Amino acid sequence: MDLANRTRIVGLLHPGAMGVTVGATLRAGGADVVWASAGRSDASRARAEEAGLRDVGDLAALVDAADWIVSVCPPDAAERLAAEVARLGFGGTYCDANAVAPARTLAMQALISAAGADYVDGGIVGPPAARPGTTWLHLSGPGADVMVPAFASGPLAAVVVSDRVGDASALKMCYAAFTKGSTALLAAQLACAQALGVRSALEAQWERDEPGSSGAAAARLRRVTAKAWRFEGEMHEIAATFAASDLPVGFHAAAAEIYARLAGFRRQPGAPSLEQVLEALLARE
Repeated sequence: MDLANRTRIVGLLHPGAMGVTVGATLRAGGADVVWASAGRSDASRARAEEAGLRDVGDLAALVDAADWIVSVCPPDAAERLAAEVARLGFGGTYCDANAVAPARTLAMQALISAAGADYVDGGIVGPPAARPGTTWLHLSGPGADVMVPAFASGPLAAVVVSDRVGDASALKMCYAAFTKGSTALLAAQLACAQALGVRSALEAQWERDEPGSSGAAAARLRRVTAKAWRFEGEMHEIAATFAASDLPVGFHAAAAEIYARLAGFRRQPGAPSLEQVLEALLARE
């Protein structure tokens, strides 16, 4: 579409904790960012209103209005959402910015391209972008460079990995394999020590090695509970990525199980205690 003489309209799917920072950055760069409130939570509505996003009602209206669509959703919903956008006849540029395996992003590219739209692969590294220099949207694929200037005002920064669809997702998978995978390992480590009655001794040794490390570990596990429901799917995507490279998948399959056991904390107000976290990990149905 010729955008030379008008404001670009960007559809955001959806304004969650991370997605709303994508929308805020695009608005800072001059875009008219729209979202669809149908079926979304009151929390999503509040975030969208605070960020100044324009509600167009439902997905069909968003598809009809948008020049670009940026998808930021749980990994297990990404392909289904792309298929629905394709079914509605979107003809602009679709950027999937979700934590998915390269094979999945290629499948989404096929769906979007068959509908006559352009596709950009994306992967976000870092926390929700509250300030510049903390969070990056990696992009790849033909035309990915066209999106970069729209993010120039921050706080989320955009960088191009390559012109090949799949590379941004591959980078995200390899990065999160350690950052989120190591948190799951830490959770299992502490839960095992708790079950064996040596947790206090383990924490004491950590303090000998590095003062403050036991407290940092506890804080890390308590924080992750709010996102564990989402990270379960991400671990499965990482396992699929490893499998495609003929590497063992067991570690991240186990990490998915760790996060599944913590998913019940999603709606709990405030962070649980470490004891509650370990109890959930060791619970038997």
